[in-house]
Amino acid sequence: MEKKTVKTLIDGVEFSLETGWVARQADGAVWCRYGDTIVLATAVGRREPKEGQDFFPLTVDYNEKMYAAGKIPGSFFKREARPSNEATLIARLIDRPLRPLFPEGYISDVHVTINVLSYDGIHHPEVLATVAASAALGISPIPFSGPVASVVVGLISGVLVVNPSTEQLATSDLHLSIAGTKDAIMMVEAGANIISEDQMLKALKLGHEAIQKLIGLQEDFNKVAGKPKWDVPLLQINKDLLSKIEPTYIPLMKKALATPGKLEKYAAIDAVKAGVLEAGKSILGDDYESKLSDLNMIFEHIESKVVREAIVFDKQRADGRSLTEIRPLRVEVGVLPRAHGSAVFTRGETQSLGTVTLGVGKDEVMVDGLDDTFRKRFYLHYNFPSFSVNEVGGRPGPGRREIGHGALAERAVSYVIPSQDDFPYVIRVVSDILESNGSSSMATVCSATLSLMDAGVPIKAPVAGIAMGLVMVDGQYQVLTDIAGLEDHLGDMDFKVAGTTEGITALQMDIKITGISFEIIEKALSQAKVARLEILQKMGTVQNTSNVDLSEYAPRLEIITIPEDKVGELIGPGGKNIRAIIERTGATIDIQDGGKVYIASADRKSLEAARFEISGYAKVLMPGEQYTGTVKRIMNFGMFLEVLPGKEGLLHISKAGTGEYIKNLEDHFKEGDKVEVVIDEIDSKGRVNFVRAK
Repeated sequence: MEKKTVKTLIDGVEFSLETGWVARQADGAVWCRYGDTIVLATAVGRREPKEGQDFFPLTVDYNEKMYAAGKIPGSFFKREARPSNEATLIARLIDRPLRPLFPEGYISDVHVTINVLSYDGIHHPEVLATVAASAALGISPIPFSGPVASVVVGLISGVLVVNPSTEQLATSDLHLSIAGTKDAIMMVEAGANIISEDQMLKALKLGHEAIQKLIGLQEDFNKVAGKPKWDVPLLQINKDLLSKIEPTYIPLMKKALATPGKLEKYAAIDAVKAGVLEAGKSILGDDYESKLSDLNMIFEHIESKVVREAIVFDKQRADGRSLTEIRPLRVEVGVLPRAHGSAVFTRGETQSLGTVTLGVGKDEVMVDGLDDTFRKRFYLHYNFPSFSVNEVGGRPGPGRREIGHGALAERAVSYVIPSQDDFPYVIRVVSDILESNGSSSMATVCSATLSLMDAGVPIKAPVAGIAMGLVMVDGQYQVLTDIAGLEDHLGDMDFKVAGTTEGITALQMDIKITGISFEIIEKALSQAKVARLEILQKMGTVQNTSNVDLSEYAPRLEIITIPEDKVGELIGPGGKNIRAIIERTGATIDIQDGGKVYIASADRKSLEAARFEISGYAKVLMPGEQYTGTVKRIMNFGMFLEVLPGKEGLLHISKAGTGEYIKNLEDHFKEGDKVEVVIDEIDSKGRVNFVRAK
């Protein structure tokens, strides 16, 4: 058992890769350490594909072990269950740069697993994960043309920082995750506090420079620990069969792609596919069934070739648009009378229904992970039902794609959400995709913005999003604005940019090739800005600022602060006092740290009543103050009156009259009567004594 190790220093902290002593039955296993953060990445693959398989089944799992941070899982069973949303998003970040680096035609199963085993609270596992996964594949016999590495870039007090600490990221104006090879960028994911395109480009270049060192480390690692790569079968097109079918069906595919309308176009394409299969049957005869996968590949080749060459050489898109043209836009707000805010944003054949629901403190989301548990008061959920693409069925609950799209849109809009002091509500946005033909996540950004403004949420600025595409053929390329589904499927890049008129709030880039240059990125950012401004202008013609008034169905919310030493008194034994206030007033009350009390009610009268009662617990009574007291108990020596919630005092029988002497209190008063009194004195033990007001 020989341990093999390579090390380097990153910002003065040791970064190491080790193998040979853990998980030795995996095809590749790497123990990656940065500070006291450790991840174990393993790679296992099949040399031969399963029979009949015609796609590449790569699986990437990222698992957070709660013991890594010295925590016990908060679930009922006290063990890790399904991955958290953050873990799912990081798994996607790892998958995206790895996938294009496997040989074209390799269709055997590959499973990459990354387990977070130790977390020091400073060096986030995200920084290690892609490097460790790439290193595990690199030293394994699995065919993989890496290495690839990733870093995080932050913008702290105006300065770009590579791999900032978890604490630094909390105050950063940028969280940029970037992955790449030695020569090119492969994946980008970013949230930004409205920064310029130039600033984003500088951050990307700085990140790519930092990646070089981690690439070199992996190259050294491969030399000392790498295994010979498998000689694997690759799925290749049948060139003889292609030559017999292609000449006839290239013109037919061009005609089909010119069909207007998504469903009509896809029906025409399906007719071409049926023709290809029928032609193959007449050519192959008895060999037809065994060569069916070859025919499917030929059809896909014809479709891809026609679409891609038309774009690159003729600047002609399948739907007839110019390369920079946005599909027709339609904007409607206030479409749901009972929702607190709603909007429908339609771009071509992609449509998102955005809704906003305003809540109070108890509606916050508790986020549990390796870092300290925290509350989220703004969150966005994305739903992609099967009917939106004319399909039957669908799985229950959100999958990785839905979680990823929702997180991207949430990130894009989060930077314009008002602070809790300015707008104390919990805000939930839901995007229901009603139809889709490309870039529903960017439509979600637009519908979310519109529905927030319709709900009266005072956002800092409207946000819009656009998806850019790329097609490269024989060294030539074209960047496309507002890609449709077909262009996403057959193109080389999906580059999503969201932001305001002033700058970028979110960025995401996926590619299917082995990297793109900064020239292409700069062009895509420039085209995206023009498109974003056009969409914002269209949105502004319908709703350009937030409504002044909230929906009549939204809760009215106020925050009052009481002394922390009065919180226990307000709650009462076993919650008795607070429950009584809720029952009497009908308001929703939530008490948080620092003595902050959130009061919510759809009824203004109910809210005011609750505010009055709660304020009573915070009020310090002073001699000379006059109150209307309620008789609570009558004794032979006097009456106890409540002047504020939880504030009682004694009106002695000798001071109960307004000039005359009262011999028997019960002859003049009963429980529940209102009596005007003045605080006469408060003794050293805090006991309050009243005198009848004149």
